[in-house]
Amino acid sequence: MNIREEFTQMLDWDSLESQSETLFDKFNNASPFSHISLDNYFNEDYLDMLIKEFDATDWSKQDVRNDQGIQVKLRSNWEDDNEIPPTAFKFISLLNSGNFLRVLSKITGVEGLIPDPYLSGGGLNQINTGGHLAVHADGNWHDKMGVHRRLNVILYLNKDWDSEWGGNFELWNKDITKCEKEIAPLFNRLMIFKTDDFSFHGHPKPLNVPQDRSRRSLILYYYTNTRPESELASDEKHRAIFHKTY
Repeated sequence: MNIREEFTQMLDWDSLESQSETLFDKFNNASPFSHISLDNYFNEDYLDMLIKEFDATDWSKQDVRNDQGIQVKLRSNWEDDNEIPPTAFKFISLLNSGNFLRVLSKITGVEGLIPDPYLSGGGLNQINTGGHLAVHADGNWHDKMGVHRRLNVILYLNKDWDSEWGGNFELWNKDITKCEKEIAPLFNRLMIFKTDDFSFHGHPKPLNVPQDRSRRSLILYYYTNTRPESELASDEKHRAIFHKTY
């Protein structure tokens, strides 16, 4: 089977495309900022293979983020495409493909999307017990490519997730005074949201999972050459802006 044939099996393209108009309305009418979560669109056999690659990863050699006031998490740190495990490479290629970008534009209304071949800040993410990610607005610029960051896509890989463990994706208001919505990081859930200087999000409460479990996801970012001025607090190009909330 070639990669093109695999792509047709990995994702339910027909459902995504046929529902894109309805999904567009849901995405753009969502609050406190544009977002949508999509469940069970991916082939679970391929997700299981991706989970096995998580299990086989030597996380001591990956990017360890441990700023207690901001974030405690692990992130893949591939310096060469050859370091990317094969199933992860397939998912990244799928989600960066022209076909997926076209569907993503239909759902979000953001045209001219550009994927990130450098995986700057993207890739596999893992958070163990006690880990957290403070509420923040994402960085708005890609230094190497000179483009504006517009969308985040998160594919969650957490089977049999217990709500008592925490780890929900939190969406906060512009004043950063209130969490207006929480979304559980459930297996085969795809989270898409518009990222700008006002889309504050995170999971600031420390994770409380058993020692043999973690919060896992594959994260990718998308860019455009220009962006509306209404999405910027100023002309400043910046990295993530964190706000400690707990």
